[in-house]
Amino acid sequence: MRVGEKEAQLRRNFHVILAKYGMDGKRDTRPLESNSLKDHEPNGGDSFEDPRLDKLWNKARNSAKFSEKELENLKKEFQHHKEKIHEYNILMDTVSRTEETHKNVISPLEGDATEPVLQQKHTELKQKMRDLNHGFERLRKISHEGFSEDSEFREPRVIELWEAAKRANLSGDELDSLKEELHHFETKVEKHSHYKEQLELSHQKLQHVENLGDKDHLRRTQEKYNTLSEKTREMGYKMKKHMQELSNKISRQGLQHNEL
Repeated sequence: MRVGEKEAQLRRNFHVILAKYGMDGKRDTRPLESNSLKDHEPNGGDSFEDPRLDKLWNKARNSAKFSEKELENLKKEFQHHKEKIHEYNILMDTVSRTEETHKNVISPLEGDATEPVLQQKHTELKQKMRDLNHGFERLRKISHEGFSEDSEFREPRVIELWEAAKRANLSGDELDSLKEELHHFETKVEKHSHYKEQLELSHQKLQHVENLGDKDHLRRTQEKYNTLSEKTREMGYKMKKHMQELSNKISRQGLQHNEL
C-alpha cells in the first residue's frame, strides 16, 4: 500500500471511532427510539464524576454567593466541563488504540504515513488539555468569588468561546465584532436548551400514554415526540457546527496576530 493511501486509511480509522461517539461533526442519523431519551436525558444528581469538580460544586452550592438562577447557570458550566473531560478521554483513547494497532501491522515505510495524522491528533489533545485547564481555573475562580458583575454571557459554550477570544490577542474591534456574534449564538444555544426541555416533557408524556393502552392516542403522541426529537437533533447539529466555525475563527485571528 502506498504512503498516501496508508495515511488516508488511518484518517478513516480515526473518523470511524470518533463517529461511534458522535464526535465526528456530522449529523446524527441514528433511528429514534420511543422508550429512550439517550441524547436528551437531563443531568442526573449533582455528581460530575470528578472529585475536583464535585468538591468545587459542593463549595459553591453551600456558599451564600449565588442566587438560585446563578447556581443553575453554574451547574450548566460544571456539566459542560464534565462533557469536555469525556471528549478528551475519548480522543486520547482513540489515539492510543490507533497507534497500537498500526504499530503492530504496518511496515517502517508505511509508518511514515501515520506520522502527520498522529501529530495532528496529539496537537488536538494538547489543545483540549489547555482548554480543560482554563475551564477548570474559571470554575475554581467562580466557585470561590462568585460571578462578576460584568459577566457578558450565561451559556457555558459561549463563555468558553469568549474566554478563548480574550486570550487570543485580538484587537478591540475584533473583540467587539465577535462579542456581537456570540450574543446571537447564545440565543441559539438557549433556544436549543428550551427544545431539549420540551423534548424531556414530551418523552415523559409518551411513557405515560404507553401505559394507558390507547393505540390511537399513543400513535399521535409518538408522532409529536418524533417530530420534536428530530427538530431538537437538527438544532443541536447546527449549533455544534456554528460553535466549531466560531472556534476556528478565533484560532485563525489569534494566529494572524501572533505572526505579526
